[in-house]
Amino acid sequence: MLLRALTITLLATAVALPAQAQGAMTVIGGGMAKDCSVAALGGESDIRFETVCTQALETELLSSRDRAGTFVNRGILKLRRKAYSLALADFDRAVSTKPDLGEAYVNRGAASVGVRRYAEGLADLNKALELGVDEPEKAYFNRALAHEGLDDLKSAYLDYQKAQTLKPDWQDPARELARFTVERR
Repeated sequence: MLLRALTITLLATAVALPAQAQGAMTVIGGGMAKDCSVAALGGESDIRFETVCTQALETELLSSRDRAGTFVNRGILKLRRKAYSLALADFDRAVSTKPDLGEAYVNRGAASVGVRRYAEGLADLNKALELGVDEPEKAYFNRALAHEGLDDLKSAYLDYQKAQTLKPDWQDPARELARFTVERR
């Protein structure tokens, strides 16, 4: 099917960008790293869980994957509190610990979008999708936010659509798509 030119506009351009989607990591085994993982996966944002993550990083013998995962999980806890700079530092540590960990890139991309460094976020989100992540819909959603921040509305629209296709029951992409009008010419 050949598509003609697609014009996409926002209904209201003064809408604030929505919150980013985060992808936590399961850490295998027991101990504080596992507790950190459970907190991140469970949607916690209380700073006391960051302390558990920090203690795990300082005292537990962790594989490189679990160490990187614990940095990701601690970063997610910070990201939920909008402590973007602190979260970025954790995601940087995760990337340096395990450079092939897609979740580190998707979350670093989300944090970059949070501080309006859209081009950096876009690069990390593309890398995350290239490496593979457990929840690609979150990468597409965050990439849509980055595209929107860079005024690339067509790419933003297509990524919101992809996120919705991957997880149809997730309301955030549907809410964002409702802000767009599409004209085919």
